Amino acid sequence: MQQIDLTQTHDVIGAYHQCDFAVVRHKYHDPATKYAFDVLDEKIISGYLIKLAAFRHLRDLQRSEQETFGYHYDLNEVDKILKFAKIAPNVDTDEPTALMDWQKFIFGMIFGWRDDKNKKRFTRVILSVARGQGKTYLMAIYMVYCFLIESMGLANQDFLVTASNYDQTGKLYGYINHMLKIIFDRQPIFAQLAKEQDIVIRDHTGITMRKTNNNLWPMSMNADKYDSKHFTTAIFDEIGNVATRKGSEDIMSGQSKIPNHQYIEISTSYQDPSVPFHSDQKVVQQIMEQDYSRDGDRMLGMIWAQDSLDETFKEETWYKSNPLLYLPGQKDVLLDGLRDKRDSDMLTGSIDDFQNKSLNLWLQEATNSYLKLSDIERAKMKFNKIDGRQVYIGFDYSMFSDNTAVAFIFPYTDSQGNPRWHVKQHSFIPWNKAGSIEAKEKQDGIEYRELAKRGYCTITSHPQGLINDDQVYHWLLDYVHDHDFKVMFFGYDAWGATAAIKQMEINTEWPLEPIRQRTSELKDPTKFLQKGMIEGTITRDDDKIMEKALINAEIIEDKIGIQVDKAKATLKIDVVDAIIDALYQAMYHFEDFGVANDKSKQVDLMTSEQVKEWFESEESGLLGGDDDDS
Repeated sequence: MQQIDLTQTHDVIGAYHQCDFAVVRHKYHDPATKYAFDVLDEKIISGYLIKLAAFRHLRDLQRSEQETFGYHYDLNEVDKILKFAKIAPNVDTDEPTALMDWQKFIFGMIFGWRDDKNKKRFTRVILSVARGQGKTYLMAIYMVYCFLIESMGLANQDFLVTASNYDQTGKLYGYINHMLKIIFDRQPIFAQLAKEQDIVIRDHTGITMRKTNNNLWPMSMNADKYDSKHFTTAIFDEIGNVATRKGSEDIMSGQSKIPNHQYIEISTSYQDPSVPFHSDQKVVQQIMEQDYSRDGDRMLGMIWAQDSLDETFKEETWYKSNPLLYLPGQKDVLLDGLRDKRDSDMLTGSIDDFQNKSLNLWLQEATNSYLKLSDIERAKMKFNKIDGRQVYIGFDYSMFSDNTAVAFIFPYTDSQGNPRWHVKQHSFIPWNKAGSIEAKEKQDGIEYRELAKRGYCTITSHPQGLINDDQVYHWLLDYVHDHDFKVMFFGYDAWGATAAIKQMEINTEWPLEPIRQRTSELKDPTKFLQKGMIEGTITRDDDKIMEKALINAEIIEDKIGIQVDKAKATLKIDVVDAIIDALYQAMYHFEDFGVANDKSKQVDLMTSEQVKEWFESEESGLLGGDDDDS
């Protein structure tokens, strides 16, 4: 098969027309495959991510004809779930609702794709669509089918519906509970099954098959009980509002040895794009774009979303995130509701809520954000060859619950010789005010212990969870020494004259400079960082601590200029403050008057041994010059 990589071109339609799908079109006539063709034949208005999902399905159908692929599309399994959906009642009407093509596509992907043992291929599913599109009803059908049909002949199986809190958990569980009662009441074959299995439906605590001990559990993430269960099937509703991966990791680790397991995460977009659900969408996007790769063959993404904020005012594109607009007879009513929501949010200054929930678009943390999410994400770059480089360092010392952050800025030139700056950071994490590192992680929405393993931070060694100045000082000294950095500048908050700074003054020859944290001092490096991120002259590590800080940073403007700040204490921007302190001089690195090019300051940047070597070489040069003149 032709190798296709869409990570650069993003031209799904172009790639589709380059491939010959005649065999697939002739062989497969199921609703899911028909929907995929309709998307790529542009009979349906769809966003980029759904085009990717449709293209992946068709390409996998081509691959399934090869023995080396390992997966196949089982039309019988697709047919079974769609037949069941025809009798599953909608809780609003107590009558079945005919599924739309996009909903059949979801079920086709989830149930149709199988591995060589005929178990479900996709063990993890990312599903996202705008608010009010019926995803709860769809997931209720899914879970009832898994619980009743897929568990036949099995015992001691656990099934899970969950959310971050019990109210959200209760909504999906309430759908399932009500749906089962109506099915047992109206469908004799299932009434008989309920009797044979001695099924007990409880309003709030779960559903049990007493004969086989199969259980469907409603749990909130806050209950923290996932560790004790091994779920065959799990649904996490509205996971886009969850700041850490712990819940998902607990669920998936418990599933690892369960045959035919599947974990589905469903949500709309939320305000904070640094949450794991958004990161996972990016992962599954790359999986689909790298059509040639088999690395993500068991992860599925189906995301109905707009492609741009510009589409806020392009009503004809809203089908991308609101596929119910294709519902016969409902378009005008649904469109009027969306239009009213947009206009109302515009008047109240909360248009971001419409864009989040009704268009399924991720935004930055606040409307007055320092940087756009797209600029922050685009700046990511690997930059590993740092040994022996000139570096500018910024230092932001923590107060109370804040982190202590050190920023390292490495000037470099790109392949065309253009000036560039790369940013790395390392943070020191106190937990005293939160009470524990676990509570600190939940409070900040950052998995510090995992990031510490990757070298992006250090958990304080202080027994009471305060910042340990000696730990900071020794780590920094060792890091600079181990990488043989040439420290051009060390800028720190003038109020942060800590014991660590005093030790540096005494024991190093680094050019330390206190920087007053006021607009007159910070406006230029603050603007430089913003401009550099937008224009692409400043790059950064793929580092979640730095990313979250950049997202959290907001603009404060006065008559003199701008500064960064945060909306509340738990939104960390310490790294941004440290970067700006480092940029106080790093932004001038390529200028004639910058410290790197200012001959009058060269001696200040040298160690004693370097000064001696320089003096001796200069003296030698001068003597040689006299001989030549004579």
